[in-house]
Amino acid sequence: MRAWTWTYEGYDPESERLREALCTLGNGYFATRGAASETSSGPAHYPGTYVAGCYNRLVSTVAGRRIESEDLVNLPDWLPLRYRVIPEGEEPGPWLSPDGAGLVEHRRTLDLRQGTLVRGSVYEDGSGRRLAVEQCRLVHMGEPHLAAQRTAFTAGGWAGSVEVESGLDGDVRNAGVERYGDLANRHLTRWRTGSEHGDTLWLHCRTINSDVGVALAARTRASHGSVAAGPARTRLTARRAFQRLTVPVAPGETVTVDKTVALYTSRDPAISDPLTAAVEGALWAPGFSRLLASHERAWEDIWRRSTLDVPGEAGRILRLHLFHVLQTLSPHTADLDVGVPARGLHGEAYRGHVFWDELFVLPYLNLHFPEVSRALLGYRYRRLPAACRAARDAGRVGAMFPWQSGSDGREESQELHLNPRSGRWVADHSRLQHHVGSAVAYNVWQYCQASGDLEFLHTKGAETLLQIARFWAAVAEWDPALERYRIRGVMGPDEYHDAYPEATAPGLDDNAYTNVTAAWVLARARELCRALPASRRRRLFERLRLDRHETDRWEDISRRLHVPFHGGVISQFAGYGRLAELDWAAYRRRYGDIRRLDRILEAEGDTVNRYQVSKQADVLMLGYLFSPGELSGLFRRLGHRLDDDFWRTTVEYYERRTSHGSTLSALVHAWVLARIHRDEAWTYAREALTGDVADVQGGTTAEGIHLGAMAGTLDFVQRGLTGLETRENALWLDPAPLPQLSKFRVGIRYRNHWDVDLRIRTERVRVGVPAPDGEPVRVVLGGRVSTVAPGTTRWLDLPGG
Repeated sequence: MRAWTWTYEGYDPESERLREALCTLGNGYFATRGAASETSSGPAHYPGTYVAGCYNRLVSTVAGRRIESEDLVNLPDWLPLRYRVIPEGEEPGPWLSPDGAGLVEHRRTLDLRQGTLVRGSVYEDGSGRRLAVEQCRLVHMGEPHLAAQRTAFTAGGWAGSVEVESGLDGDVRNAGVERYGDLANRHLTRWRTGSEHGDTLWLHCRTINSDVGVALAARTRASHGSVAAGPARTRLTARRAFQRLTVPVAPGETVTVDKTVALYTSRDPAISDPLTAAVEGALWAPGFSRLLASHERAWEDIWRRSTLDVPGEAGRILRLHLFHVLQTLSPHTADLDVGVPARGLHGEAYRGHVFWDELFVLPYLNLHFPEVSRALLGYRYRRLPAACRAARDAGRVGAMFPWQSGSDGREESQELHLNPRSGRWVADHSRLQHHVGSAVAYNVWQYCQASGDLEFLHTKGAETLLQIARFWAAVAEWDPALERYRIRGVMGPDEYHDAYPEATAPGLDDNAYTNVTAAWVLARARELCRALPASRRRRLFERLRLDRHETDRWEDISRRLHVPFHGGVISQFAGYGRLAELDWAAYRRRYGDIRRLDRILEAEGDTVNRYQVSKQADVLMLGYLFSPGELSGLFRRLGHRLDDDFWRTTVEYYERRTSHGSTLSALVHAWVLARIHRDEAWTYAREALTGDVADVQGGTTAEGIHLGAMAGTLDFVQRGLTGLETRENALWLDPAPLPQLSKFRVGIRYRNHWDVDLRIRTERVRVGVPAPDGEPVRVVLGGRVSTVAPGTTRWLDLPGG
């Protein structure tokens, strides 16, 4: 069972918020952090419940400037359930919690297979009387609006009663990230509370500006054998609703209290209003045992579609990562208008915004839950008009997607951010990361290649891709001196560099990653125009007012975009090679952890813009997106030769100059180095695996898991180590297993085949295609084409194996 469980022994207040994030339960519609139900928000605890896509906008004044922020809203807390002992003939004891006196045992276990969190505690008073408490919690994977927890109490050496207080708490704020402390954080208003049928409480409120109605209802029932419990006493305030039950208990006897919760918002379809839906949902919900059984069946079906078998501790961590990805983006997500929140539904870091992390998430989902990938691309398509307006406002055409997106697709990136090391608010120019548009286009193309969904590609996908291509063509400027097109005034994935030293305006010229991916977008857009059915192409061109002359220009730009070089390597951007070198050893001696060199240098009165240092993979991202052959072809199209030696030299150059201030960096380095330096690849792979588990960024995981990095580790095994590509109506394989990960199995959904089985060994790969009717699967390995018929398997030898 250890392979499917994550257990924390003992109680450690210093680690509590981290554990709460990693023990979050969710179902794609909403998620609740793994906080203790006996405690309220404080230094050690932060209960949080988040509904996917439920945002609200507030205005703050910081450093003399007006700042408008949109946040994923922390909704009313449904967890509260506290308890105390009433021995026969005595007064009630204190309310018990892990933070109070008397705790002698404590354990928390996250069961990945069943999707439950089980918390166990034992308390002992000064007279030796013990109370054992075990609580099982679930957020239902089959019924997305339901959650429940069963709390069992066992008396040790005494008789009397357990008094239980169950409630709903609407007096919550977004206060889970300390550095946001100066920003407005009260998102809820117009609270109402009430009760129904004696055992059910309800709470209704609204978000202040987005005006989303939110309703929760909680049914609490005690089970205690033949002895009757006292009647529930209800206490209602403007923002909270509570009930108290007194449950008789005998020595050695176990009594249970079940709390079942329904959560709805006014964004939900097929309801008259959220309050009615929540109350009816709680009243009509089955008992806990039936809820648990149906919840486990729903998880069983999801795990069946997510085969990933890797031996050892790496496999155990990968399973945890997969669990959290599936809790954030489940089959229920296919029915929602939501994007990929960079920190999951696990906390408030990045304010719940959508960045480019789908670039690391969708490749996994494409091959298991393509309907979810399509829905996430639908989120981008519905915000295509906003991206086109942003481009027009910038004097361009096409679509300029925001670096940070929320509810309506406008740019949500902050103009200031706090450096906690110096205490100063500094300018934030991250909205110049226009490469997010290429990420959207890449995701459209990859989804359609994997799924064969031509209907999407020829409609919403084509419109999205062509509008992004239009933007790149609009920003590309011809430089007669270079006889090349250039893209100026941007930021790359690195994020450290946002301007040239001593420059008065932000932005960099010819970021290599930006230019190469823009060239790829333009080439794919041109290719798509030729492949579209004639009637569809005509209608789309008329709608977009697109003509042949414009697409011919795309072809020209895609072949003549400038890629800078210096000293025998690809330059991260024009002029990168002229920046100063940093004394890395000196800074490591002075500061130890230098992942966030930008904060260190700013606190010293310096800037990272002066140095050849990178926060994360930038140029090397090209090796993540494109296979060696495809990347070489892209550079050849641009008029450059990129052979293995040149790429290896470039990788080694930037490996020495990267601080890995992002969890994505180790992942990308592992991916790229797997085909260059295998021993070093495992060092980075191990860091990517443990990034959240060990909180290598130093406190960030407690604010929300890093969803892109977690999904990326899954894809590192699924595609990175197998060399798996889906193109030209075939599965292309080019395995590069590491010694530490040389034997594993993945199951993928490819086109109409639901479970193509890939088993990687040191010298061979096994491909199995399930039995139902379908076309044979073409597999390309080492230049050889093989065909695997439905209901058969084949072992294929690796080149040089």
